[in-house]
Amino acid sequence: MGFNCGIVGLPNVGKSTLFNALTQTAAAEAMNYPFCTIEPNVGRVGVPDPRLFKLATIAESAKIVPAQMEIVDIAGLVKGASNGEGLGNQFLGYIRGTDAILHIVRCFENNDITHVNGNVDPIRDIEIVETELILADLESLKKRESSLSKKNNPELTAEKKCIPRLIDWLEKGNLLHQLDFSVEENNLVSSMHLITKKPVLYVCNIGENEIILGNALSQAVESFARSKNFSTVTVSAAIEAEIAVIQEEGEKLEYIQSLGLTESGLSKIIRHGYNLLDLITFFTVGPTEAHAWTITEGSRAPTAAGRIHSEMLRGFICAETISYDDYVTFNGETGAKAAGKIRLEGKEYIVKDGDIFHFRFNV
Repeated sequence: MGFNCGIVGLPNVGKSTLFNALTQTAAAEAMNYPFCTIEPNVGRVGVPDPRLFKLATIAESAKIVPAQMEIVDIAGLVKGASNGEGLGNQFLGYIRGTDAILHIVRCFENNDITHVNGNVDPIRDIEIVETELILADLESLKKRESSLSKKNNPELTAEKKCIPRLIDWLEKGNLLHQLDFSVEENNLVSSMHLITKKPVLYVCNIGENEIILGNALSQAVESFARSKNFSTVTVSAAIEAEIAVIQEEGEKLEYIQSLGLTESGLSKIIRHGYNLLDLITFFTVGPTEAHAWTITEGSRAPTAAGRIHSEMLRGFICAETISYDDYVTFNGETGAKAAGKIRLEGKEYIVKDGDIFHFRFNV
């Protein structure tokens, strides 16, 4: 698994259309009325990475296995969801286990697609959804606080001390992702799976004809995001839906370039998601398969080995390592070895983006 993210937003902002396009499925029924997404939809999509296909070509790999991104799409939220309006916040539990939040924001005008609040105002829409997420976390924390008050366990002292600070911050209308934590606090709060603790990527859904420069609505979201030190990406769900039906990769790239774009919205979302979560990619390559793996930046070689199999972590000896550039320059493992470009790295080696590994281990 690469990483997983939850999609949130108001009804009719393009959440399910974008979900369908990104996962290239029809799992989420995209219809022009609120709450058509009743059950949460979960899809997986391969992470686009041209390096993987280059490596597979050089190694003549029989199979290509990209890293995976998992997307969870839930019903649209409305103002008052925490009090039972619309479908309520009953589905928010499905995104508590995700790594990040994709907040889809409507930045297009279309009289044929109704807006649940009557008119398009992306900043208002963002604040409505974030208020509901805050209220959901407050409910969870207050229940936990009440439960802890009945327990006299010294191991719970840190949590008892931390929760009132979280509640106070949320009650001021802030997201927990904006609050500074010590390493110990961060680990503790992360274990609570609070939604507003997750990093947020605002995804501005705009019209097809505005994809190059954006529009005043998307620019307002970008300015709003900068004020919170959040990230934004601009996509057109309609264009992504068109890209999704093109099967051949070459044709897909030609279509993207014909629109004046250099990459698809999916690629932009994934790239921003990796940056958001400090993720990098390493590879294992051979005649059987070329495989991309995702890991947190700063991880050591044994951790990378453990991403493949727990026994590799337990019995780690060393990692035969080739950089991506050396692998390509010297046309594969044999050439890299002849040029002295294969390194043996030990347990303290920090994985670099694009590293190609062959792990030695003994169990």
